[in-house]
Amino acid sequence: MDSIVNVSTKNKELAQKTVYSILFAISFAHLLNDLIQAIIPSVYPILKEKYNLSFSQIGLITFAFQFSASIFQPLVGYYTDKHPKPFSQIYGMLFSLAGIVSLSFADNFYWILLSVVFIGTGSSIFHPESARISNLASGGKRGLAQSIFQVGGNFGTALGPLLVALIVVPHGQMHILWFIIAAMIGLAIISKIAFWYRDHLVYRKNKVQPFINLHNLPKRKVQVSIAILLIVIFSKFFYSASLSSYYTFYIIDKFHLSIKEAQFHMFIYLIAYAVGTILGGPLGDKIGRKYVIWLSVFGAAPFALLLPYVNLFWTDVLMVVIGIIISSAFPAILVYAQELLPKKLGMVSGLFYGFAFGMGALGSALLGNLADATSIQYVYHVCSFLPLIGIICYFLPNLKSKKTL
Repeated sequence: MDSIVNVSTKNKELAQKTVYSILFAISFAHLLNDLIQAIIPSVYPILKEKYNLSFSQIGLITFAFQFSASIFQPLVGYYTDKHPKPFSQIYGMLFSLAGIVSLSFADNFYWILLSVVFIGTGSSIFHPESARISNLASGGKRGLAQSIFQVGGNFGTALGPLLVALIVVPHGQMHILWFIIAAMIGLAIISKIAFWYRDHLVYRKNKVQPFINLHNLPKRKVQVSIAILLIVIFSKFFYSASLSSYYTFYIIDKFHLSIKEAQFHMFIYLIAYAVGTILGGPLGDKIGRKYVIWLSVFGAAPFALLLPYVNLFWTDVLMVVIGIIISSAFPAILVYAQELLPKKLGMVSGLFYGFAFGMGALGSALLGNLADATSIQYVYHVCSFLPLIGIICYFLPNLKSKKTL
């Protein structure tokens, strides 16, 4: 009898307290997942030179990766809302592992496309379930939990070009195989998290519920708010595509840097992006997510507009400011969307991750064609206006909870 009481007490604690061990574990797994993803744009200059690829082909490679990473995410989230799969992330990491091996040996454009599709598929399985796990482990501090989760991915994205510059650029494409180590560590961590998630599902069956806030908005208002958020995602990730896929080409072309030098400048921007992610979630918990979303997208506009006209030093400065401001949006956007649809965490997480990746895919493909038709510097002039779309966030409602389950 005592053991039953102890289990019940433990269940309540796990459902109602912030489980930092799980949050930091899933954040580190996110770091490794996105580190693997970051290999793709980081090796673009190598692949472009080695296989004589055009900017349009670079855009298509990004499109193939982002499309495969986006198209399955809402489907995975919708399915796992109804049929949770605690160990599904393991299969996702195995796809990424296969992609690393394939990319190491790829010797033509189509083989490269296949390799990045493997990595994209792994990502599409990883993100919806990871966002759900972060929410379940949040203890009600959802903004903080999403920031912890997101910052792991951002640091992984930042480390990618740095490690590629140190390992792959000096030694060649085959040295991408070293990133198998990241995948293996990821598999070990995800396996541990999966057992916690499985146990949490048992707690839910025993009527122990995670924090779910129900708002008092009419259905029509929810639909309009979701549409506004998706427009903001379009603005943010279309612009981010110009930074993640083409920034190294931009500073190589404008400032005549080497590939290795350009990767280090990319690292500066990505670290700033990670710092902004840390700030966005907790700030949304305190002052309201609407204001964080609005300021983080629209607030980047003046700096984006200045970027094409400055020297290398001020380019780094502006990229740091842009990275910090614009990256604070996504944790707030995702939690805000989860609060709009609190009983469909997997589906809404998959939708927004999927749409974000999809906009990155579309942006990369279109901007690659634009760069071929004009110039890489012209692309940055055009994209500098995209953050202005963020003004639409003014029309988002302030969410107020009706009750908590």
